[in-house]
Amino acid sequence: MDIHNTNEELVFSSVQTIFDEIQGSGNPDKFCLCYQCRTDTICYTLNRIEPNYIVSNRGFTRIENLGIKQQQIEADINTLIYKGLRLVNHNMRPTAPHDGTTVASFKISHPMYDIPTISGRIFDGISFEPIVGVEVSLYCDGELVEMRNNNWQNPFTMVPSTPGAFSFWPLPITADSPDTSKEFDFTLRVNSPDFEQLNHFFKMTSTSKFHNPQSYALNRTYKLPDLYLFPPGEAEINEA
Repeated sequence: MDIHNTNEELVFSSVQTIFDEIQGSGNPDKFCLCYQCRTDTICYTLNRIEPNYIVSNRGFTRIENLGIKQQQIEADINTLIYKGLRLVNHNMRPTAPHDGTTVASFKISHPMYDIPTISGRIFDGISFEPIVGVEVSLYCDGELVEMRNNNWQNPFTMVPSTPGAFSFWPLPITADSPDTSKEFDFTLRVNSPDFEQLNHFFKMTSTSKFHNPQSYALNRTYKLPDLYLFPPGEAEINEA
């Protein structure tokens, strides 16, 4: 469907302009202006403004004629960008290099097995409360799975802001030829001194293609069943 959020394009453009202006002025406040901080600032701003969707040139023309109202929208966006820039710099992602490099892009010169995002939830098997603070790891054929970029960690530590939820986005795997199907054996492993070790095994089949989507999509997520952790020895007690 040909639907376009004009405010998204405006935020992208405004962030690039503001960051470039700060860099051009010598960056007196010593902000980190790397790719990751730009991306996080864009997300911060987009999450705080209403989208403005159009489906035709008539919609675009109407936006062009908003005049003063459109100027106010742009001013509000710029204010959010500066606020987001300061907050992002105060809480910079520890997994990003922050050295001016960008997230690596993939050159599609070989067919790839494109593995979708893998997500699930883990609960305390006694209280049924969402688990936080435990480490979750994803393995394939006994090896720790490499993630697509630094924004996706493996192992992943369950955090309070998304209690009980985890997600992984594996790096695509090179194939010998296109249009071939391969089954992958995955293991989700959970380790914590407060619970028995959990190993959840599952299989996923992928067909190799000369295609590699660069953006996350909800309709390309493999959802695991809800998993439960139990204190050490609980299984023996239940069997008795």
